[in-house]
Amino acid sequence: MEINEQLEILKRGVSDLISEQELKDKLIKAEKEGRPLKVKLGLDPTAPDIHLGHTVVLRKLKQFQDLGHEVYLVIGDFTGMIGDPTGKSETRKQLTEAEVKENARTYQEQFSKVLDPEKTKVVFNGDWLGEMNFADVLELSAYYTVARMLERDDFSKRYQAEKPIGIHEFFYPLMQGYDSVAIEADVELGGTDQRFNLLVGRNLQKEYGQEAQVVVMMPLLEGLDGVNKMSKSLDNYIGVYDEPADMYGKVMSIPDNMILRYFELLTDISASRLSEIKAKLANDDFNPMQLKKELAAEIVKIYHNDDAASQAAAEFANVFSEGNLPEDIPEVEIKSTDLKAGELWIVKLVAATGLVDSNSEARRMIKQGAVTINDQKYEKINLDLKVEDNMIIQIGKRRFAKIKLV
Repeated sequence: MEINEQLEILKRGVSDLISEQELKDKLIKAEKEGRPLKVKLGLDPTAPDIHLGHTVVLRKLKQFQDLGHEVYLVIGDFTGMIGDPTGKSETRKQLTEAEVKENARTYQEQFSKVLDPEKTKVVFNGDWLGEMNFADVLELSAYYTVARMLERDDFSKRYQAEKPIGIHEFFYPLMQGYDSVAIEADVELGGTDQRFNLLVGRNLQKEYGQEAQVVVMMPLLEGLDGVNKMSKSLDNYIGVYDEPADMYGKVMSIPDNMILRYFELLTDISASRLSEIKAKLANDDFNPMQLKKELAAEIVKIYHNDDAASQAAAEFANVFSEGNLPEDIPEVEIKSTDLKAGELWIVKLVAATGLVDSNSEARRMIKQGAVTINDQKYEKINLDLKVEDNMIIQIGKRRFAKIKLV
């Protein structure tokens, strides 16, 4: 494939590229030398469940893989025990070695949902950072000043607010940057929130006599609300292991103004089709529902298969377009002996379905008006309800459970 064609593929969806000319030069040089580029992504295993927001960067790595380049996933088993301070208003709790190792194992399993594991090199930065002696650390730290560290927005805000900044936190960007030196990275990917850390890698490579890596920054994907970054804590996410029907339904719930962005960052559709979608969405007379269905099907196909996408679409039409219940509603057993006069507090009833993680979440869902029991919406928590066999409990638009008395 021509270099310019490769560039067009690699630039798609990118927020910032430092720099395009350097990337082109590296592609040309690699082709002449008959070697692949080393493309790096550093990840601290601090959260073991990835969602589609994480896959924006992973999918860009996959494009590099498809073009014949080597992908290096640098698992921060060492830096993860510090925790990336980016965007944090206070010092992060350090993870234990056992926690880091377990999270790293889970991440490795989930990477295979996007990347080809046969073409992915997984390395741990403890292999080189853990071997550094104090003299090595002093040499590394000498390349940056406190003033430069305080250029980081989060550090600056904490300093101005007189909130503590641990000395070890200053080492985080240096350690991440040194990872690029250790593997001699040609390219490093990251989110736009990682700009400072990514540029440290470029600078340190120059200090250690290497050619500076190209930095590719990907946007932070908004979640289902179309406003906040996709996050499990905000419950606005689509998990890579979500069931097809749930995944499809979540995509259908995104705001219309997110359709093009999701197509661009989360699917493999062609550039020409992307242009067609953009033109249709610009037409005020066009109903975007059909495009949203196409988007939902594309995403389900990626993480499941064509049949699962078709079944999810059919179920969505059955439940939401025609107002029917899903065909396979999971049953939840409740013991009659756990009831008082056949009744149960509504919070405990909702929590017993397993559709929420706790009583507190059940309370929140009820107060938000998200709980329907046998087609009746409940918004008050100070109720005891008579529990009946086969009663249907619904939370939100997509979660259902059927009660089975035993």
